[in-house]
Amino acid sequence: MIASVINEAQPAQPAATGVRVYARSEHNISRAQISENALKVLYKLQKEGYDAYLVGGCVRDLLLGREPKDFDVVTNADPEQIRKVFRNCRLIGRRFRLAHVHFGREVIEVATFRGAGEAQNDQQMLNKEGRLLRDNVYGTIEEDVWRRDFTVNALYYNIKDFSVVDYVGGMADHQAATLRLIGDPVTRFREDPVRMLRAVRFAVKLGFKLHPNCEAAMHEVSELLSSIPSARLYDESLKLFLSGYSLQTFEMLRHYGLFQVLFPATENSLAIEDNGFPRLLLIKALENSDQRIAEGKTVTAYFLFAAFLWEPVQMRAQEKIARGMIEFMAYQDAANEVIASQVRSTALPRHITLAMREVWSLQPKFNARYGSKPSRLISHPRFRAGYDFLVLRAETGGADPELAKWWGKYQLADENEQRKMTQPPRKAAGGKPTRKRTYRNKPKSNPASDTAD
Repeated sequence: MIASVINEAQPAQPAATGVRVYARSEHNISRAQISENALKVLYKLQKEGYDAYLVGGCVRDLLLGREPKDFDVVTNADPEQIRKVFRNCRLIGRRFRLAHVHFGREVIEVATFRGAGEAQNDQQMLNKEGRLLRDNVYGTIEEDVWRRDFTVNALYYNIKDFSVVDYVGGMADHQAATLRLIGDPVTRFREDPVRMLRAVRFAVKLGFKLHPNCEAAMHEVSELLSSIPSARLYDESLKLFLSGYSLQTFEMLRHYGLFQVLFPATENSLAIEDNGFPRLLLIKALENSDQRIAEGKTVTAYFLFAAFLWEPVQMRAQEKIARGMIEFMAYQDAANEVIASQVRSTALPRHITLAMREVWSLQPKFNARYGSKPSRLISHPRFRAGYDFLVLRAETGGADPELAKWWGKYQLADENEQRKMTQPPRKAAGGKPTRKRTYRNKPKSNPASDTAD
């Protein structure tokens, strides 16, 4: 049920009285590090009489000496005023109106300062859990800072004098490598539970530690993450696990009880050991993913999610086989059930689930090494992904290492060698191969000799 926010439901944030301005000589941000198009936007807004700042992750990353993924601008101009300033501008968003200024393939996002708690009205709405659903209240920079999530993401780079403006102690937290929420952590997580995922992602990516208050709140309200639409959780999962820090992220999500909300069947399977040993396939898949990204190689989401759900599929299939179902049908039904359950938590798109099914369905086909089946299998569009998954299983005790080795050799062999490798073994008796007996036509006998005595 959606309810309009009333003033007593959300206390106003304290005034930002502790502002600290760091002059150009006190920080390491240079205009040479900033996108040329972002500078154009900043200078154009300033020329038109508006305030203009860089804010958020780009300022944080510049202070760390990293190259920002994108540059976000914030201003006191409202969206319609921004559109009048830039002809190459498009307004987007329903929860909060934003301006996208296009420069070819680069897009500079421009937002208007957001208002504080006392400015709440019928334009801002929460649901019954306290999650913010709509937010089109505009305000000042002093109010805007309290609407941001973490202190290290609330530093403003002022193009007017090249200073960094800090209202919430973000620079001190930056120097202490601490991730701290602005305001009461429980309230902020209730407003948007996805902030818990962002906390994990930033802590791992930046190498920061979570503030104790933030940690305590995550343990307290982690179950609120289940109220987030599954489609949004899929988008967040991509950011979490395809960033190059997936193994650390996975471990941290489990620590705070968040992973079980994203992948409940996987969490349940991890609690059950396989013949006294922990299930290692997912861990190995995450390690391989991080290594590939570090080497500049691509990582496909469907392969990683296939690894996430393989153990639940295996376990459910074995239950069906024990009840007498044919192996092929058991795995097919298990895959259908696991995916149908998973999309209710994290809405994996159809093209992802189809690719996952193909990778899984190829696994038993690798057992056929003779005749024409190997040549047909190697031409399958998902062969490489299926083979990599076989190797992953072999490395973690789920498949015969010799089988994976054979397929590795087969795919690199020339045509003649492949033909030899797929010849079926000859059956032998007494050390010699058996031969099929052939019968030749005998010459007709002489009738006369037959009757002669």
